[in-house]
Amino acid sequence: MSLLEQYEQQYAALIAEITAHIGRLQQNASERSELCNKIDASLSEAQELLEQMGLEVRELNAAQRSSFNGKLQVAQAELKRLQVEYKQTKEKLRAQANGFTTLDLSDSGSYYEDVGISNDQRQRLLDNSERIERTGNRLTEGYRVAVETEALGAQVLNDLHHQRETLQGARARLRETNADIGRASRTLNTMMLRALREKVVLYGVGVCFVVAVGVSLYLTFAPSSSAATS
Repeated sequence: MSLLEQYEQQYAALIAEITAHIGRLQQNASERSELCNKIDASLSEAQELLEQMGLEVRELNAAQRSSFNGKLQVAQAELKRLQVEYKQTKEKLRAQANGFTTLDLSDSGSYYEDVGISNDQRQRLLDNSERIERTGNRLTEGYRVAVETEALGAQVLNDLHHQRETLQGARARLRETNADIGRASRTLNTMMLRALREKVVLYGVGVCFVVAVGVSLYLTFAPSSSAATS
Protein backbone atom coordinates (compact mmCIF):
# COMPACT_ATOMS: atom_id res chain seq x y z
CA MET A 1 0.00 0.00 0.00
CA SER A 2 1.36 3.42 -0.96
CA LEU A 3 1.77 6.32 1.45
CA LEU A 4 -1.00 8.25 -0.31
CA GLU A 5 -3.44 5.37 0.16
CA GLN A 6 -2.54 5.26 3.87
CA TYR A 7 -3.27 8.98 4.12
CA GLU A 8 -6.63 8.43 2.41
CA GLN A 9 -7.60 5.73 4.92
CA GLN A 10 -6.50 7.88 7.87
CA TYR A 11 -8.43 10.83 6.48
CA ALA A 12 -11.58 8.76 5.95
CA ALA A 13 -11.34 7.50 9.54
CA LEU A 14 -10.90 11.08 10.82
CA ILE A 15 -13.90 12.33 8.84
CA ALA A 16 -16.05 9.51 10.21
CA GLU A 17 -14.84 10.29 13.73
CA ILE A 18 -15.52 14.04 13.34
CA THR A 19 -19.00 13.35 11.97
CA ALA A 20 -19.78 11.04 14.90
CA HIS A 21 -18.52 13.60 17.44
CA ILE A 22 -20.58 16.41 15.88
CA GLY A 23 -23.65 14.16 16.01
CA ARG A 24 -23.02 13.45 19.70
CA LEU A 25 -22.44 17.16 20.32
CA GLN A 26 -25.81 18.00 18.78
CA GLN A 27 -27.58 15.40 20.94
CA ASN A 28 -25.67 15.70 24.20
CA ALA A 29 -24.50 19.16 25.23
CA SER A 30 -23.24 17.92 28.61
CA GLU A 31 -20.06 16.60 26.95
CA ARG A 32 -19.56 19.80 25.00
CA SER A 33 -16.08 20.66 26.26
CA GLU A 34 -14.62 17.17 25.76
CA LEU A 35 -16.26 16.70 22.36
CA CYS A 36 -15.14 20.14 21.15
CA ASN A 37 -11.56 19.36 22.13
CA LYS A 38 -11.68 16.07 20.23
CA ILE A 39 -13.29 17.70 17.17
CA ASP A 40 -10.76 20.55 17.15
CA ALA A 41 -7.86 18.09 17.34
CA SER A 42 -9.36 15.89 14.63
CA LEU A 43 -10.03 18.85 12.34
CA SER A 44 -6.45 20.04 12.76
CA GLU A 45 -5.13 16.54 12.06
CA ALA A 46 -7.38 16.21 9.01
CA GLN A 47 -6.09 19.54 7.67
CA GLU A 48 -2.49 18.35 8.12
CA LEU A 49 -3.33 15.09 6.33
CA LEU A 50 -4.78 17.05 3.42
CA GLU A 51 -1.57 19.06 3.19
CA GLN A 52 0.51 15.87 3.24
CA MET A 53 -1.72 14.35 0.57
CA GLY A 54 -1.27 17.47 -1.55
CA LEU A 55 2.50 17.10 -1.32
CA GLU A 56 2.30 13.42 -2.26
CA VAL A 57 -0.02 14.14 -5.22
CA ARG A 58 2.59 16.49 -6.69
CA GLU A 59 5.02 13.56 -6.95
CA LEU A 60 2.63 11.47 -9.09
CA ASN A 61 2.57 11.27 -12.87
CA ALA A 62 0.07 13.32 -14.89
CA ALA A 63 -2.64 10.64 -15.14
CA GLN A 64 -2.57 9.74 -11.44
CA ARG A 65 -2.27 13.40 -10.40
CA SER A 66 -5.46 14.28 -12.28
CA SER A 67 -7.40 11.51 -10.50
CA PHE A 68 -6.08 12.27 -7.02
CA ASN A 69 -6.52 16.03 -7.47
CA GLY A 70 -10.24 15.41 -7.91
CA LYS A 71 -10.31 13.25 -4.79
CA LEU A 72 -8.36 15.90 -2.91
CA GLN A 73 -10.83 18.63 -3.90
CA VAL A 74 -13.73 16.47 -2.71
CA ALA A 75 -11.91 15.80 0.58
CA GLN A 76 -11.25 19.53 1.08
CA ALA A 77 -14.90 20.37 0.38
CA GLU A 78 -16.03 17.67 2.84
CA LEU A 79 -13.69 19.02 5.53
CA LYS A 80 -14.95 22.57 4.94
CA ARG A 81 -18.55 21.35 5.22
CA LEU A 82 -17.78 19.68 8.54
CA GLN A 83 -16.09 22.85 9.79
CA VAL A 84 -19.18 24.89 8.89
CA GLU A 85 -21.48 22.30 10.48
CA TYR A 86 -19.33 22.25 13.62
CA LYS A 87 -19.36 26.04 13.82
CA GLN A 88 -23.15 26.16 13.42
CA THR A 89 -23.58 23.48 16.08
CA LYS A 90 -21.44 25.41 18.57
CA GLU A 91 -23.34 28.64 17.85
CA LYS A 92 -26.64 26.84 18.35
CA LEU A 93 -25.47 25.36 21.66
CA ARG A 94 -24.17 28.76 22.75
CA ALA A 95 -27.52 30.34 21.93
CA GLN A 96 -29.35 27.63 23.87
CA ALA A 97 -27.00 28.13 26.82
CA ASN A 98 -27.82 31.88 26.80
CA GLY A 99 -31.55 31.11 27.08
CA PHE A 100 -32.54 31.45 23.40
CA THR A 101 -34.37 28.17 22.90
CA THR A 102 -35.92 29.31 19.65
CA LEU A 103 -34.45 31.06 16.67
CA ASP A 104 -35.78 34.12 14.93
CA LEU A 105 -37.95 33.30 11.92
CA SER A 106 -35.60 34.99 9.46
CA ASP A 107 -32.61 33.33 11.07
CA SER A 108 -34.41 29.98 10.97
CA GLY A 109 -35.14 30.39 7.29
CA SER A 110 -31.54 31.37 6.66
CA TYR A 111 -30.35 28.40 8.69
CA TYR A 112 -32.45 25.89 6.78
CA GLU A 113 -31.53 27.60 3.53
CA ASP A 114 -27.87 27.11 4.43
CA VAL A 115 -28.57 23.50 5.34
CA GLY A 116 -30.33 22.98 2.01
CA ILE A 117 -27.44 24.48 0.12
CA SER A 118 -25.05 22.32 2.09
CA ASN A 119 -27.05 19.21 1.24
CA ASP A 120 -27.09 20.19 -2.44
CA GLN A 121 -23.36 20.76 -2.35
CA ARG A 122 -22.92 17.44 -0.59
CA GLN A 123 -24.96 15.66 -3.26
CA ARG A 124 -22.96 17.33 -6.03
CA LEU A 125 -19.74 16.46 -4.26
CA LEU A 126 -20.87 12.86 -3.88
CA ASP A 127 -21.80 12.73 -7.58
CA ASN A 128 -18.46 14.25 -8.51
CA SER A 129 -16.72 11.83 -6.17
CA GLU A 130 -18.47 8.87 -7.81
CA ARG A 131 -17.54 10.11 -11.29
CA ILE A 132 -13.97 10.72 -10.20
CA GLU A 133 -13.90 7.27 -8.58
CA ARG A 134 -15.13 5.66 -11.79
CA THR A 135 -12.61 7.64 -13.80
CA GLY A 136 -9.90 6.64 -11.36
CA ASN A 137 -10.93 3.01 -11.64
CA ARG A 138 -10.77 3.24 -15.44
CA LEU A 139 -7.38 4.91 -15.24
CA THR A 140 -6.20 2.25 -12.79
CA GLU A 141 -7.46 -0.48 -15.11
CA GLY A 142 -5.80 1.20 -18.08
CA TYR A 143 -2.59 1.55 -16.10
CA ARG A 144 -2.78 -2.12 -15.12
CA VAL A 145 -3.27 -3.13 -18.77
CA ALA A 146 -0.37 -0.88 -19.77
CA VAL A 147 1.84 -2.46 -17.11
CA GLU A 148 0.85 -5.96 -18.24
CA THR A 149 1.49 -4.98 -21.88
CA GLU A 150 4.85 -3.53 -20.91
CA ALA A 151 5.72 -6.71 -19.00
CA LEU A 152 4.64 -8.83 -21.98
CA GLY A 153 6.70 -6.66 -24.32
CA ALA A 154 9.70 -6.95 -22.02
CA GLN A 155 9.26 -10.74 -21.98
CA VAL A 156 9.06 -10.83 -25.79
CA LEU A 157 12.17 -8.65 -26.05
CA ASN A 158 13.94 -10.93 -23.59
CA ASP A 159 12.97 -14.01 -25.62
CA LEU A 160 14.13 -12.31 -28.82
CA HIS A 161 17.40 -11.43 -27.13
CA HIS A 162 17.94 -15.07 -26.11
CA GLN A 163 17.04 -16.21 -29.63
CA ARG A 164 19.48 -13.69 -31.07
CA GLU A 165 22.22 -14.99 -28.79
CA THR A 166 21.37 -18.55 -29.85
CA LEU A 167 21.52 -17.60 -33.53
CA GLN A 168 24.79 -15.77 -33.03
CA GLY A 169 26.20 -18.83 -31.26
CA ALA A 170 25.00 -21.10 -34.08
CA ARG A 171 26.51 -18.72 -36.63
CA ALA A 172 29.82 -18.71 -34.76
CA ARG A 173 29.80 -22.52 -34.63
CA LEU A 174 28.95 -22.61 -38.34
CA ARG A 175 31.90 -20.32 -39.10
CA GLU A 176 34.15 -22.56 -37.01
CA THR A 177 32.81 -25.61 -38.87
CA ASN A 178 33.44 -23.91 -42.23
CA ALA A 179 36.97 -23.06 -41.11
CA ASP A 180 37.55 -26.68 -40.04
CA ILE A 181 36.18 -27.92 -43.38
CA GLY A 182 38.44 -25.45 -45.19
CA ARG A 183 41.47 -26.66 -43.26
CA ALA A 184 40.52 -30.29 -43.90
CA SER A 185 40.03 -29.55 -47.60
CA ARG A 186 43.45 -27.90 -47.84
CA THR A 187 45.04 -30.80 -46.00
CA LEU A 188 43.32 -33.29 -48.32
CA ASN A 189 44.46 -31.37 -51.39
CA THR A 190 48.00 -31.31 -50.05
CA MET A 191 47.88 -35.06 -49.47
CA MET A 192 46.50 -35.66 -52.98
CA LEU A 193 49.25 -33.51 -54.52
CA ARG A 194 51.87 -35.35 -52.49
CA ALA A 195 50.45 -38.72 -53.58
CA LEU A 196 50.41 -37.54 -57.19
CA ARG A 197 54.03 -36.45 -56.96
CA GLU A 198 54.98 -39.76 -55.40
CA LYS A 199 53.12 -41.60 -58.16
CA VAL A 200 54.93 -39.57 -60.84
CA VAL A 201 58.25 -40.27 -59.17
CA LEU A 202 57.36 -43.96 -58.93
CA TYR A 203 56.43 -44.06 -62.61
CA GLY A 204 59.69 -42.27 -63.49
CA VAL A 205 61.69 -44.75 -61.43
CA GLY A 206 59.85 -47.61 -63.16
CA VAL A 207 60.57 -46.21 -66.60
CA CYS A 208 64.21 -45.70 -65.72
CA PHE A 209 64.40 -49.23 -64.38
CA VAL A 210 62.87 -50.63 -67.58
CA VAL A 211 65.24 -48.55 -69.69
CA ALA A 212 68.18 -49.69 -67.61
CA VAL A 213 67.15 -53.34 -67.92
CA GLY A 214 66.69 -52.94 -71.66
CA VAL A 215 70.10 -51.31 -72.07
CA SER A 216 71.67 -53.96 -69.88
CA LEU A 217 70.14 -56.75 -71.96
CA TYR A 218 71.20 -55.07 -75.16
CA LEU A 219 74.74 -54.67 -73.96
CA THR A 220 74.80 -58.26 -72.79
CA PHE A 221 73.55 -59.90 -75.94
CA ALA A 222 74.85 -57.50 -78.59
CA PRO A 223 78.58 -58.59 -78.40
CA SER A 224 77.61 -62.24 -78.60
CA SER A 225 75.68 -61.65 -81.80
CA SER A 226 78.63 -59.79 -83.36
CA ALA A 227 81.07 -62.60 -82.56
CA ALA A 228 78.83 -65.28 -84.06
CA THR A 229 78.50 -63.40 -87.29
CA SER A 230 82.27 -63.09 -87.78
